Amino acid sequence: MTETAAPPIIRLDKVTKRYGGIAALDGVDFDLHPGEIHALAGENGAGKSTLCKLIAGVITPSEGALQIDGAPATLAAPKDASRRGISMVYQETTLVPQLTVAQNIVLGRERVFNSVRKVRSAARQVLQRLNFNVDPGQLAGSLSAAKRQMVEIARAVLNDARVIILDEPTAALTPEETEHLFELMGALKKRGVAMIFISHALEEALTYADRISVLRNGRLVATGPAADFDRARLIHHMVGEELLETSGRGPSEARPRSALPVLRVESLRMGSMVNNMSFSIFPGEITGIAGLIGSGRSEMAKVVMGHTKRNFDGGRIWLDGREVRYALPAQAVADGIAYVSEDRKLDGFFDTMSIRENIELGWLAKFGRGRFLLPMARLRGLATHWSQRLSIRSIGDNQSVLHLSGGNQQKVVIAKSLAQKPRLVIFDEPTRGVDVGAIAEIRNIIRDFADAGAGVMLISSYLPEILDLSDRILVAKGGAIAAEFSREDATAEAILNAAIH
Repeated sequence: MTETAAPPIIRLDKVTKRYGGIAALDGVDFDLHPGEIHALAGENGAGKSTLCKLIAGVITPSEGALQIDGAPATLAAPKDASRRGISMVYQETTLVPQLTVAQNIVLGRERVFNSVRKVRSAARQVLQRLNFNVDPGQLAGSLSAAKRQMVEIARAVLNDARVIILDEPTAALTPEETEHLFELMGALKKRGVAMIFISHALEEALTYADRISVLRNGRLVATGPAADFDRARLIHHMVGEELLETSGRGPSEARPRSALPVLRVESLRMGSMVNNMSFSIFPGEITGIAGLIGSGRSEMAKVVMGHTKRNFDGGRIWLDGREVRYALPAQAVADGIAYVSEDRKLDGFFDTMSIRENIELGWLAKFGRGRFLLPMARLRGLATHWSQRLSIRSIGDNQSVLHLSGGNQQKVVIAKSLAQKPRLVIFDEPTRGVDVGAIAEIRNIIRDFADAGAGVMLISSYLPEILDLSDRILVAKGGAIAAEFSREDATAEAILNAAIH
């Protein structure tokens, strides 16, 4: 436990934040001491991000007081927080895609006359210090989700902040990258930097935090030294009851396999990321695809969908026995393939539209072609049906998706895809950045979909999820399938060994 005798650098006193009469935070007391790693736990919508945005100056409290270094403070904008040494790394990227990695890292710290060489050198130094393998000269818009997160973290570190807030910092990182991040956080802690981090990986909070605070429905329900908590106690505080994450299916309950695959991929190749990948997906079966970031899993899925073009002689794809080659994702959707992207904000939903409009657009993408009169009553009923079936928590179907919690945003993305009645769904990191309650609900949705006879490809970096859900597990490495395991034979050790060695 870190030394907390020194006065807190940040203190919230009975802070409340309301949106349209609904309290996102309700009378919360919170403090953060120099040299402390303080974890925030809670379901999506519990108020974690709201609390952090308030400290970062993104929003202002409706009631209550904020103190910095023991004195009352008003943060009207993020720049006010930045001047006070507070920096926030957001879960959703804030990088400017048209700028290079180096330009993004020094953004806001530029001099009147900038040397490209010096800017790149400064960026390279901080990236090397973090042990992040990112090219400073690469455009931010071309980075993967994992590398965008690395740049966000590097930017916060370069700012020499006294307080760093990390919202799901490890969600897109490999285990090795995660270890390096927490080593860096330990080094910053020794220098007196205070850190708040939000993570749905409860083991990270239990292992690396000095203190843990749990929010539920906008209220602080528990806080104390990390040593006073375990996983069961955290979950109990987060959801108010014990939550079992087991599947209810034992090893002997794997689904019978159909003779004809819904999808067959042979010798697929795309640039240097997908290298001679071959596999099959069967109806009524969940096929998990494990592997480290950079193993070509997401890139393969985008090639199958027509989002990315394969090489000229880059293999063959069959859907229900018919060879296909999609130039656009719309063609794959029309043929009954749905893709739930790993980056819901970038590819998953229209953030300025409502829940209903997003689900309706999913249906129209497949069934609305060539129709001059839209069946509006049917569309509205469809949105209500999927909102209820997936338990999307909102104030109504007309609520903007942007104002939903991460877990409910993910449910909208899934509803948008399932409304298309697909034969095959590709779930790419379906529970990334999602709370434990929503994780259980989304996993049940995936199981139900396979039970109905459709094919499921599950791409996940979280091994317990792969082991819990999959009937068959493929391991990707270097753009190819390196190993295959049955449900009965799969173990975390065997999968990791195949992915690494």
